[in-house]
Amino acid sequence: MYLKNEHKVWIATGETPIYLEPSMANRHGLIAGATGTGKTVTLKVLAESFSDMGVPVFLADIKGDLSGMSQMGVETKHIRRSIDNMNIQNFGYTAYPVRFWDVYGKLGLPVRTTISQMGPDLLSRLLGLNDTQSGILRIVFRIADDKGLLLIDLKDLRSMVQYVGDNAAEYKLTYGNISPQSVGAIQRALLTLEDEGGNIFFGEPDLKLADWLDWDEDGRGIMNILECQELVQHPLLYATFLLWMLSELYEMLPEAGDLDKPKIAFFFDEAHLLFDDAPKALVDKVEQVVRLIRSKGVSVWFITQQPSDLPDSVLSQIGNRVQHALRAYTPKDQKGLKAAAQSFRENPAFDTEETLQALGVGEALISVLDEDGVPSIVQKAGILPPHSAMDMTEENLCRRVIFESPLYGKYEEEQDRNSAFEQLEELRADKEKTKAGITGIEIAARIIRECKPYCQGVHIMALGWESKVPQLLELAGI
Repeated sequence: MYLKNEHKVWIATGETPIYLEPSMANRHGLIAGATGTGKTVTLKVLAESFSDMGVPVFLADIKGDLSGMSQMGVETKHIRRSIDNMNIQNFGYTAYPVRFWDVYGKLGLPVRTTISQMGPDLLSRLLGLNDTQSGILRIVFRIADDKGLLLIDLKDLRSMVQYVGDNAAEYKLTYGNISPQSVGAIQRALLTLEDEGGNIFFGEPDLKLADWLDWDEDGRGIMNILECQELVQHPLLYATFLLWMLSELYEMLPEAGDLDKPKIAFFFDEAHLLFDDAPKALVDKVEQVVRLIRSKGVSVWFITQQPSDLPDSVLSQIGNRVQHALRAYTPKDQKGLKAAAQSFRENPAFDTEETLQALGVGEALISVLDEDGVPSIVQKAGILPPHSAMDMTEENLCRRVIFESPLYGKYEEEQDRNSAFEQLEELRADKEKTKAGITGIEIAARIIRECKPYCQGVHIMALGWESKVPQLLELAGI
């Protein structure tokens, strides 16, 4: 809950209220805990607080249970008990300004980008190309640029790769060696991406991330919820989207230094999906963003079951921690429990490791950074209830939210401009005509027609193409 007069986020209450300093939110955060311990409630409380603060929010909705934030909350006996126990004054239920997004365009506004915006370096890393193959992909992009060919969607890129491969001898001296084996490897990698749904993600109109940095008429930050239930079933496409988004965001935002609140907050639910079997390019990019994007005013929150689900390089950058109950049934679980307990600044009032196993639903061990950036002593506390609905929103209500969005009409209709694919197809057709002698006949016939008003006849020297003369005369209208 955002306390405007104090400019603090009230997260939870233990022996005393626990507040998150907005100026420290860009030191990133972790929400962890076993299934059913209350992680989603904590996520919603924080996201609502950021929105009330005037900070736009992005949420990856893996389970489909975040759509309820678009609807007003409904009181239950559990929520009422929390309100009374925590002595929350003037608690009200409200809906939040939400925009739904979906790479597939089914349950949200479509999300697209272009091949050119992704660029050869990111694509190479994403597709796992070796140095030789990456070099050839850069050549493909360079030739496309030199010829003025637009690379918008996957068919543009695949067509361009084929064109460069077919004309390798022509480009060898100017751009370097282009081996058929490497061209074939690139095509196979692109086919894999296409099978994952890349043909849907790459295209126009492309998403402008500036549209995520928006507010409603009351000054609350817009909550951008990405529908991910289908997307996560295609890990390569999910990785492609995240890699593009993080890279684009990093380049788009200027350096801001220390601010009194973030410019935007990101919440990645089921964060282990970012790192489990993910392309190294994505892992590297996430690590880079977490390390460097703080100075651009971005707050990143990871939600997962075990802190060990995240790489150490990411964990070391996290300053704010909300740890719900952990179970320790296996040796691996016990190791993770011990590591989670040791990550907190010890509280002499209780044993952190034992307390982690005894936490109830909605309870957590919390440590946040104070105004000076120093981690607080870990405290046991109950998380505040959210103001929005806990349940998943019905599809018809989601569609109403989509239709009422000011961005509706900007991204729905896919465009297919005349780009590399179409232009290369025309070039191939002209070459086929040339091989058959058709193009020359059409040109000659046009010249004859244009000259007829100014002369009394025409002299045709076929020079081995005598068989084409009847067709030429017919086209010329003689």
